Amino acid sequence: MYKIRTYNRISDKGLSLLAPERFAVADDMESPDAFILRSQKLHGEVLPEGLLAMARAGAGVNNIPVDDCTARGIVVFNTPGANANAVKELVAAGLLLGSRDVFGGMAFVQSLQHEKDPVAMSKLLEAEKKRFAGSEIQGKTLGVVGLGAIGAMVANMALELGMNVAGFDPAISVEAAWQLSSRVEKVESLQALLALSDYISLHIPANEHTRGLINAEAFAAMRPGACLLNFAREEVVNQSALLDALNAGSCRRYVSDFPRPELLGHERAVLMPHIGASTVEAEENCAVMAASQLIDFLENGNIVNSVNFPQTRMSRNGGYRLTFTNQNVPRVLGTVLGVLADRNINVIDMVNKSRGEIAYNIIDLETEPGPGAMEEIRAAEGVIHLRRV
Repeated sequence: MYKIRTYNRISDKGLSLLAPERFAVADDMESPDAFILRSQKLHGEVLPEGLLAMARAGAGVNNIPVDDCTARGIVVFNTPGANANAVKELVAAGLLLGSRDVFGGMAFVQSLQHEKDPVAMSKLLEAEKKRFAGSEIQGKTLGVVGLGAIGAMVANMALELGMNVAGFDPAISVEAAWQLSSRVEKVESLQALLALSDYISLHIPANEHTRGLINAEAFAAMRPGACLLNFAREEVVNQSALLDALNAGSCRRYVSDFPRPELLGHERAVLMPHIGASTVEAEENCAVMAASQLIDFLENGNIVNSVNFPQTRMSRNGGYRLTFTNQNVPRVLGTVLGVLADRNINVIDMVNKSRGEIAYNIIDLETEPGPGAMEEIRAAEGVIHLRRV
């Protein structure tokens, strides 16, 4: 039986996939084989010995010490695309909030609680409504930075709303490209996209290449009066440059799911409390995907949607299955196969994949490897982790 420790509230729809006869699940599980979590910050925590994997019910993994996990052979999964529709719908709301001062108008209405005469209130609203006038998004240009699962959905949605859409993503995947409408204009540089867009929507991860990507130079390249929407990650926008652009009015409005203290109360900032994936459907989808990936890994050794290990899948071919992680250097696989050959253990099928400094292997064997073979493989130079599945 595998033991799963949960953090945060994980949807019952996902947890129900973990059959109680095969999985023990609890938020205080001792010596767990795997974690399922959402936003729990694990940096600085001591990870249990024997931990094999963790699944983040969401796309971002900045709350997980991925490098430490990789060094220990712990597979980190995420759930890309599971919350894409929820984020897309909030971006739609963000576009409208960025084009018309809906928030300001609603706040003004609520400030009139002292007014008890409906006729007087109606006259006041009629006189003041011009303060909250805006523009329509139809016919305007939306620039989408990042055309992954969410970015592609946002681009397609904007087309249906009557917008012109341009996209920039130097690393777009084949799968995402298939999902993207042919009516989306592909732009070759970020600066070119910023210069032609009335609205810019960010859908990129936070990493060493994207942190502070939207900086003073980027704001200078934007069309005057552009609206910036950030439903990606706080770190991709340089906050000092953002504040300067908002104060100068060169950025007409900033709509974001990532509030910062210095932006609170700013008339050009529309801020939400990180609710992009906060729908029942998104939480269920993320939990189902996270649980499914863990089950397939723990029971079959297959890896799908890992942020630190290569995607590796192999159908069961009978016999006995081993998986092992090793440093991505020459001769390790040969050494392991040599150990098996020396004991007359026939390999039925195998797959070997690598990602950066890590390699991962699934091997189906005709006969069961004894303790001696397992210990010799485990002790081989370059082998990080060995498991009988």
